[in-house]
Amino acid sequence: MDLVGLLKSQFLCHLVFCYVFIASGLIVNALQLLTLPLWPFDRQLFRRLNCRLSYCVSSQLVMLLEWWSGTECVIYTDPRAYPCFGEESAIVVLNHKFEIDFLCGWSLAERFGVLGGSKVLAKKELAYVPIIGWMWYFTEMVFCTRKWEQDRKTVSRSLLHLRDYPEKYFFLIHCEGTRFTEKKHQISMQVAQAKGLPSLKHHLLPRTKGFAVTVRSLRGVVSAVYDCTLNFRNNENPTLLGVLNGKKYHADMYVRRIPLEQVPEEEDQCSAWLHRLYQEKDAFQEEYYRTGTFPETPMVPPRRPWTLLNWLFWASLLLYPFFRFLVSMVSSGSSLTLAGFVLVFFVASMGVRWMIGVTEIDKGSAYGNMDSKQKQKD
Repeated sequence: MDLVGLLKSQFLCHLVFCYVFIASGLIVNALQLLTLPLWPFDRQLFRRLNCRLSYCVSSQLVMLLEWWSGTECVIYTDPRAYPCFGEESAIVVLNHKFEIDFLCGWSLAERFGVLGGSKVLAKKELAYVPIIGWMWYFTEMVFCTRKWEQDRKTVSRSLLHLRDYPEKYFFLIHCEGTRFTEKKHQISMQVAQAKGLPSLKHHLLPRTKGFAVTVRSLRGVVSAVYDCTLNFRNNENPTLLGVLNGKKYHADMYVRRIPLEQVPEEEDQCSAWLHRLYQEKDAFQEEYYRTGTFPETPMVPPRRPWTLLNWLFWASLLLYPFFRFLVSMVSSGSSLTLAGFVLVFFVASMGVRWMIGVTEIDKGSAYGNMDSKQKQKD
C-alpha cells in the first residue's frame, strides 16, 4: 500500500469526513427549515432552493466515490440516446445487488447534472432520520411503508405533486425492493414459480405495483425509463467501507433509454412489461459474466468538479473552528475535559461504524422471512 492509500485508510480521515458531513448536514437542515415560509407564496422558488441545499449534502457522498475513492464507471449505451441524458426527467430502474449501487445511481445523476433534484422511493422511517431523511422531506421525496394497502394512495399523491416540479430529475427505483442475497433469491424464485413466472438468475423478482403507479403518475412529465444494469469488473465486491478507505472500484453500467410511450398504461400490462424487462436484465448480466462487457458503446461521462468544491467549502468552513476547539480542550489539562473528549471521540467512532453498517448487504431488509402467504403477494 502506498503512502496515499495508507492515509486514506486511517480512521482519523474517516472521522473528518463524518464530522464535515454531520455538521454541514445539520446546517443545511436548519436552512431548509428557514425556507418553509416560502411554500405558500412561491412553491417553485422553495423547490429550487431546496434542490441546491440538498445537493450540498448528497454530493458529499458522491465526492467520496468519485474523488476520494477514484471509482470509475463506464456507461454502455446507444450513442443516439446519450444526448438525452440530463436533458429530460426520467424513471431510472436499477438492479440492487451491491452495497454501493445507490451511490452509483447518484453518481449517474451527478454526471448528468440532475443530482440535486433527483428522487428515490424510500422507507417512511427514513423521513425522521436527521440530515438525509430531513433533507429528503424538504425535497419532496416519496416515502412508503412497503404495505401496499397503505401506500397506494400516499405514494400516488406524492408522485402527482412532482408533476409541476421545476427541475429535471431522475426518479431512482430499485424494483427488487431489497438487495440481492442467495437466501432472498431462493425465496424469490419460489414465489416466481408459484406465480408461473420465469426464473431469474441474477435478480430478485421485481415488485411491480410501485413501478406501475410511478409510471402512471409521472406519464407526460418524464420522457423515458432508463433501464440501468450495474456490475463490477474482476468480480469486485464493493463496499461503503472500501470507498471510505479510498479503494478504487471499476464499475460498468448498461443504460437503455426506453421512451415512456413504450411502457403500457394498464397496471397488469405494465407489470408484465416489467417482468420481461428483468428477464432481459438477467440476460445482460449473464452475458457480462461470460464476456466481461455489456452491449452498445462504452462512454465515460466526465467528472464534474462541483462535488469536490462543495466538500472543500464545507471543510474549510467547519474544520478550523473544530480543531481550535480540540486544541483548547486538550491544552486545558482538565481530566473532566479530556474524559469528555474521549467520550465524543468514542460516540463519533460508533456513529461512523453505524453509518457503514446500515449499508451492509447482510443487514438489509427482512425480505423472505415472512410467511408464505405474505410472500406471494406482490
